[in-house]
Amino acid sequence: MRQIIALGGGGFSMEPDNSLLDRYILKQTNKNKPKICFVPTASGDSDSYISKYYTFFTQQNCKPTHLSLFKPPTGDIRDYVLEKDIIYVGGGSTKNLLALWKEWGLDKILEEAWNQGTVLAGISAGSICWFDEGITDSYGFGLEPINCLGLLNGSNCPHYDGESERRPSYQQFIKTRQLKAGLAADDGVAIHFIDQDIHKIVSSRVSAKAYKVSLDNNKIEEELQTVFLGAC
Repeated sequence: MRQIIALGGGGFSMEPDNSLLDRYILKQTNKNKPKICFVPTASGDSDSYISKYYTFFTQQNCKPTHLSLFKPPTGDIRDYVLEKDIIYVGGGSTKNLLALWKEWGLDKILEEAWNQGTVLAGISAGSICWFDEGITDSYGFGLEPINCLGLLNGSNCPHYDGESERRPSYQQFIKTRQLKAGLAADDGVAIHFIDQDIHKIVSSRVSAKAYKVSLDNNKIEEELQTVFLGAC
């Protein structure tokens, strides 16, 4: 079963006192003590980001590690990745993430991991990267479209309610056909895919939502449903 869990925001880095989304990710392996690997490429392997990851996941019933492309833990990255149950990609610069992954061949390794049943998860840049395309601030002068890995169809926009320019910019890019129709997620929302279909949309916040954003007769349409994990 191929699974991707795309977070618009939230998780250990944004909600240290609300573990609902991260515990949801761990449960999807159906393993007692899953091996989870954090990939902090988009942040330039931020030490504080990595520290936050270990602070949370060492307290969970799992085996946490991380993969640095600046200080690789092994000469065989493929085997290192393919032995993991979950790959969790952090936020930061989507453009730099994609460039480094391509240079190291990690993009193809992650696709292989996905096809073998490893759960791929990620927040912000770690959400956008799995789709055909997305909206990013990686270029340093506002939000722009970016082409991504294409494991999931359509476009993606994280932080839909968390950053004031995200919603209007995403809608404008779809309206002008610079981006395909796609999925937007508020902070605190995760969209869980099995294969390329939405399996469930879950939230760590009562009011947070996800949306299918599309163009109909030159008018933007938004619609979708979200399940609050605290009520499950």
